[in-house]
Amino acid sequence: MADIFNNEKRSEIMRKVKSKKNKSTELRLIDIFKQNGITGWKRNYPVKGHPDFVFLKEKVAVFVDGCFWHGHDCRNTRPAENQEYWQKKRERNIKHDKEVTAMIESRDWKVLRIWECELKKSNYQLLLDKLRLFNLL
Repeated sequence: MADIFNNEKRSEIMRKVKSKKNKSTELRLIDIFKQNGITGWKRNYPVKGHPDFVFLKEKVAVFVDGCFWHGHDCRNTRPAENQEYWQKKRERNIKHDKEVTAMIESRDWKVLRIWECELKKSNYQLLLDKLRLFNLL
């Protein structure tokens, strides 16, 4: 089905849609932290780059990235409509993620990016291995 709005109007509409964060993925990661006795994290800490969690003592910023929006190719779903728009949107997000990572790392912090798909039970061990690499587990 074709969009009933032109590109300018659709952009105006989409700018008004405000994110409610990635609450379900963050809550899943909190459960994993609690199950494994991981402490010392803060959520929604007011720091430039807006990591989902920070570990101040370890100087680790944690981002939980949605696979589709941030360019992980674990999913085969791609919108059939307006493919060029969505591809450019993902590319902008990937570029922004790289810039934020570089900015945080320039402050002698480590950045841990956890993909949404890594929160699935089938990837549980992979996630724990990642947390160990950052001395969080």
